[in-house]
Amino acid sequence: MSEHTPPGGTPTRPRGGSRRRALAPLALAQFICSFAGSNMNVMINDISHDLGTTVQGVQVAITIFLLVMAALMIPGGKLSDILGRKRCFLTGLAVYGAGAVLSAVSPGLGVLILGNSILEGVGTALLIPPVYILTTLLFTDLTSRARAFGVVMAAGGVGAAAGPLIGGLITSAISWRAAFAFQALVVALIIVLSLRLHDPLPPDPSRHFDTRGAVLSAAGLMLTVMGILAADDNPWLMGALLAAGALVLLWFLRWVRREERSGREPLLSTGLFRDRTSNLGLVTQNAQWLILMGTSFTVAAFLQSVRGYDALETGVIFTAATVGLLASSLAAERLSKRWPQRSLIMAGFLLAVAGIGVLIALVAGSSGPWAFAPGLLLIGLGLGVMLTPSVNVVQSAFPEERQGEISGLSRSVSNLGSSFGTAIAGTILVAGLSKNAYAAAMGVLAIVGLGGLATAVFLPRTTGGRTPPSSRTAPE
Repeated sequence: MSEHTPPGGTPTRPRGGSRRRALAPLALAQFICSFAGSNMNVMINDISHDLGTTVQGVQVAITIFLLVMAALMIPGGKLSDILGRKRCFLTGLAVYGAGAVLSAVSPGLGVLILGNSILEGVGTALLIPPVYILTTLLFTDLTSRARAFGVVMAAGGVGAAAGPLIGGLITSAISWRAAFAFQALVVALIIVLSLRLHDPLPPDPSRHFDTRGAVLSAAGLMLTVMGILAADDNPWLMGALLAAGALVLLWFLRWVRREERSGREPLLSTGLFRDRTSNLGLVTQNAQWLILMGTSFTVAAFLQSVRGYDALETGVIFTAATVGLLASSLAAERLSKRWPQRSLIMAGFLLAVAGIGVLIALVAGSSGPWAFAPGLLLIGLGLGVMLTPSVNVVQSAFPEERQGEISGLSRSVSNLGSSFGTAIAGTILVAGLSKNAYAAAMGVLAIVGLGGLATAVFLPRTTGGRTPPSSRTAPE
């Protein structure tokens, strides 16, 4: 048993039926958080007109939401160990629901940022690490874990890919405010389904929470993404913010080492970065979510601002990505039996890069809406193929007592990728809304995809959690 496991805190495993029931609220939670990150993309014009702001203003709100998640995921993962996975999950849902309600009635951009970007972001940072921790703890063998993560990642991917369609339908039929009311209703349903959720490990309130480390990590990540956002306005400010972000993150790493040398538990153990397979998996996760959210924002903004499509039409076009992502994600269990995790991740990046190439080529040669479908389908298929194995590779690399830390780090890296995707692609596109800007933004995403492919090549040929976390030792 881990030194962090309380006396008498032997993990208990629910039966198969209970585990399957637990997947419903976990998958729904991942769905609604991913939905929140992408559904605003089709409401850009409606929100900007209604609140008297600009496309850039809405982009800032979207990016701050993703940034808050990325900045607070690591502290959220640590709190889940201290307070308990279920308690953090329910608390996060309550905060998220309050933010959704506030967003629905917001009179201006400032209140929308408070509700959507801040409260929903904080709520997500509290509730998402328990989703991945509980999935890892409840499903211990490769096949069942691949199936479980396939369901969770399918829900998350569909939430991100179908967000434009669902958001477009609600916006066109009622208003953009109703989309936030929809989120609040789904959160209420998740809370009801979660009341009987089983937590295999008891909380350990004796564990130390590194407050200074949490502040430093959050500040460093915020400064970094703020620097990216400043790219189209002030290159000097961008450079200053990026440099400040790098310095604060270096300060954070030095603080972590100091805490470890003093015998105290830091926010994030440096041991998490000593597992080569996990490190490579984290890089692929970052690239995957950067591509997903970058594509979502770029294509949605281009369709509405250049082609003149409304929210519903934009959402319908994104159906191709949703179908591809759902089909390949739900096949995760079968794919994991036939192919190594490394092969699936590599194939996913190849499909995604090919899809981006098709998107650029067909859109340049055709003004019709269906020119987007083949490329989006390929991107969806590619992302669905690789999202689950990347998560499985990372989560399965560590024992139970480190699941809180690695889950927080994993989700932070993924959401940082989402933030960069929206910020980088959005900055390029908004700087010059035209075909050339669209192609440039998508080209950047293709380069990221090639980088992810190159990283996946170095993954071990056989990996993916063949040994349950409870029987493994932490990497030294």
